[in-house]
Amino acid sequence: PISVALADVNSDEKIDIVVAGKYSRSVDVFLNADNDMFPFEASYLVGDSPISVALVDVNNDHTPDIIVANQESHSVSVLLNVGDGTFRSETSYSVDNGPVSVAVVDVNNDNKPDIVVANQQSHNVGVLLNDRDGTFFPQTTYQTGSMPSSVAVIDVNGDNNPDIIVANWKSTSVSVLLNAGDGMFLSQTTYSTGNDPFAVEVVDVNGDNKPDIVTANWFSSSVSVLLHC
Repeated sequence: PISVALADVNSDEKIDIVVAGKYSRSVDVFLNADNDMFPFEASYLVGDSPISVALVDVNNDHTPDIIVANQESHSVSVLLNVGDGTFRSETSYSVDNGPVSVAVVDVNNDNKPDIVVANQQSHNVGVLLNDRDGTFFPQTTYQTGSMPSSVAVIDVNGDNNPDIIVANWKSTSVSVLLNAGDGMFLSQTTYSTGNDPFAVEVVDVNGDNKPDIVTANWFSSSVSVLLHC
């Protein structure tokens, strides 16, 4: 397993586990038992090399669905929750080359979560807007730095619209793409980090009510903190 997501998938008020197995072409579901053990429940086929998984209700039925980025099949899989913690077969959506990180957030204020994916080999992010029923329109892509490896989606400029923040592994930078207000995004602004930023988180670290950017820099064995101005 290479990625994990946690949520109550069967509405029993207990947190369950879903993991993506990069070399198994599957996601595995482990339901929380009464003794807080997690017996294996089921495995579901997805695309090649599933590498990033999220659990979010995308069709407004109040149960979390599975969204997976499949690195080698250049796709995103969506598995809708039947309602009892079992899932339908995947619906696959094409994206650009090498999707490695996925975030699921409502970016156009229609109360439906959309999909944002970092396409590492294409040096861009793809945005797939929700068609209001848990199906998704084809992606719109936005250029990033070289080999984006991690994506976060959060409002960084206080306009109540979530923006895209990406760690660019091979260009020693993060990209910030501001939301234009309708689910479209402006061209990137880049900020320097330590060498080889591979993961990004965005959170207020200094208590000024403004989100800051933190990157984990793989080969430089460092962390970069970019404080919001």
